[in-house]
Amino acid sequence: MTFRKTVAIAVPLEAELVDRIRAIDPSITVLYQPGLVPPERYPADHAGDPAFARTNEQEERYWAMLNSAQVLYGFPNESPAGLARIARENPGLEWIHAMAAGAGGAVKASGLGQDVLQKFKITTSAGVHALPLAEFAAMGILNGFKRSAELAQDQAAKAWPELRVPTRLVNGSNLVVTGLGEIGLETARIARALGMRVSGTKRTVEHIDGIDQVAGNEGLPALLATADAVVNTLPGTAYTEKLFNRELFAAMKPGTTFVNVGRGTVVDEDALLEALDNGQVGYACLDVFAVEPLPQDSPLWNHPKVMVSPHTSALSAAENRLITERFCSNLRTFLDGGDLPHLVDTVHFY
Repeated sequence: MTFRKTVAIAVPLEAELVDRIRAIDPSITVLYQPGLVPPERYPADHAGDPAFARTNEQEERYWAMLNSAQVLYGFPNESPAGLARIARENPGLEWIHAMAAGAGGAVKASGLGQDVLQKFKITTSAGVHALPLAEFAAMGILNGFKRSAELAQDQAAKAWPELRVPTRLVNGSNLVVTGLGEIGLETARIARALGMRVSGTKRTVEHIDGIDQVAGNEGLPALLATADAVVNTLPGTAYTEKLFNRELFAAMKPGTTFVNVGRGTVVDEDALLEALDNGQVGYACLDVFAVEPLPQDSPLWNHPKVMVSPHTSALSAAENRLITERFCSNLRTFLDGGDLPHLVDTVHFY
């Protein structure tokens, strides 16, 4: 039996997608007031325009709407502070769906204790971003193998080298993916389509079809010794902090292409710079950094072997639709009393 539930949408969302949520079940009430959320500056701009400000009356209406719901689509104000406030003020809260695939950092930043976090569930949009992230990773691999950085430098200098330098074939090369979750497996699928052999790491070591070898982090140095390219998809946790350190970069073959679409804290950036300068890493394609925005004085900005992407590789024009589809599927499961997928681990925060 389905009991009446109220869903409040806390972030910007297109009207037709709001209607999709309403259509899931006649028992639900969906609350959404576009005038109370900041307008999007681009597709899937969940935080909206930072210049937006509510009047005192609008602020009261926004929080009254959220506090009347058992289910939230998005964190209030898309912020850890908003999550902390709704957890304090809404005793009937049962479930929040986060827009991010890696919402653990925001949950940790909210400062909420385990006693509060156990009162409601938080799910992520993990998997929604797998394809755009995997495509970005494939671009990074191809850039490294096809010398795109050097080509760009020659073009900027209008230089036509006297000696033509060959590029490397992706086909037949070895890829190591750290983190064989949904993003890692989608990266592996594309890599195999390019003819790569793929190995990788997983917290629970088990056979995975299409993956040559699966290891835990303790087996990572041996995998890296065989890699022509490495793609990191790992989240930022206490267990992954600066996992890619001097020892791991030294374990790589000279000239390895390195791509990071996980979290910046997984990489010791000083060690990465050393590896770039000594040739262990031939090219690095980075979408995430230990500190974001990347500080202006970071040597990564101007390094000739580095592509800097401002943490945008997961974004696509289809993101709102894909997240809504994921939420609608979860909502059906929630209403039917099933187990919600992609719950935030409130101990390790991923």
